[in-house]
Amino acid sequence: MRHPPKQPTATGTPYRMVIVQDMPQTCPYLPDQIARMPLQLPVVPIDPGFTDWTLDRGYRRSGDFVYRTRCAECQECQPTRIRVDDFCWTRSFRRVFKRGQRDLIQHWDRPVVTEDRVNLFNRHRTVRGLDHTDEAVDSHAYHAFLISSFGQVDEWSVWDGDRLIGISIVDVGQDCLSAVYTMFDPDYSRYSLGTYAILQQIVRAQREKLSFVYLGMYVQDNPHLNYKARFGPQERLRDGVWSTFDRETVTDQL
Repeated sequence: MRHPPKQPTATGTPYRMVIVQDMPQTCPYLPDQIARMPLQLPVVPIDPGFTDWTLDRGYRRSGDFVYRTRCAECQECQPTRIRVDDFCWTRSFRRVFKRGQRDLIQHWDRPVVTEDRVNLFNRHRTVRGLDHTDEAVDSHAYHAFLISSFGQVDEWSVWDGDRLIGISIVDVGQDCLSAVYTMFDPDYSRYSLGTYAILQQIVRAQREKLSFVYLGMYVQDNPHLNYKARFGPQERLRDGVWSTFDRETVTDQL
């Protein structure tokens, strides 16, 4: 059941958040850039509409916190979403989806922490060059980063028999899904599991009559993030306005 919109507070917004960290840092997306991404903590009580409200304003979730870029000299990070009723199924997408449906087993469930999930997370980050530290993530860090949250979090998992080969952690709003993090076994690249995960989220959103699937940040010059341009038409948040962009041809990194 959908809830009525929450009324604004004295600050002009319906929700309160406090900044817990705000300092320049090395940009995680582009080389030779300094980023500013204030980390904010929602102040309870939080209702089910909070997830939609934050995503519509360009926020992303990390554990119990939310953040959005506030970089002084760079505007390359653009929150991206698919309006699911307008999504275009290309022949390539249909092939990926059909192959996954034919050969693999996939489930939607609530997320859990297991040894195979943590190992998959660490291997995915290492092989794809996403791990910028020397320390592997343990079960506590996995839970804090992906599962601990102020709202509903679901897990999409994909299996080859009894072997776990892919996970997508997804936030669930009243009118949207949001892809928080996707990891997959590099040995199964032939299945384009990252693409398959997004297609499964779009299918679920259409089935549940939701409006949007949020894909996170689009950064044109980052090969780990510019793949999102393949899914379209899509909307990107620039200067506080969601603008529509046609699907673009990008080398498949997923």
